Amino acid sequence: MTIRKIDDSVSVAPQIDPQDVPGLAAAGFRAIVNNRPDGEEFSQPEGDAVRRAAEAAGLAYTAIPVTHAGFSADMVEAMADALESAGGPVLAYCRSGTRSCNLWALAQASRGGDPAELTAKAAGAGYDISGIRPLLDSLSGRA
Repeated sequence: MTIRKIDDSVSVAPQIDPQDVPGLAAAGFRAIVNNRPDGEEFSQPEGDAVRRAAEAAGLAYTAIPVTHAGFSADMVEAMADALESAGGPVLAYCRSGTRSCNLWALAQASRGGDPAELTAKAAGAGYDISGIRPLLDSLSGRA
């Protein structure tokens, strides 16, 4: 499992397995956000299996599945809420980590985060989110 740290509050990863969850708890994560819809790939673990493992490990779990239809205002708000209520570091995952990184940035921008800083943090974790920069500017009120 490859975890990419965006900052001290959030990291993103490709698909995780339920057996990964105890190690995530031991590493200090307090919450898991699943941004992957069930059934996207034949072999992926179901979200409920990850949720059960998270609960058994004492971690909060939130499912905000992002499909090919893209991001909605409700998803952005749900991600912002999940990040704020976590009480510590969050691991968000999807197939590759990209949707999770994008949704993190949108959520942060919606709460006034600086788009330039968000873009730089994403780049530092290996994600190019320049394609959503106009939306980040708009959400942050800096457009």
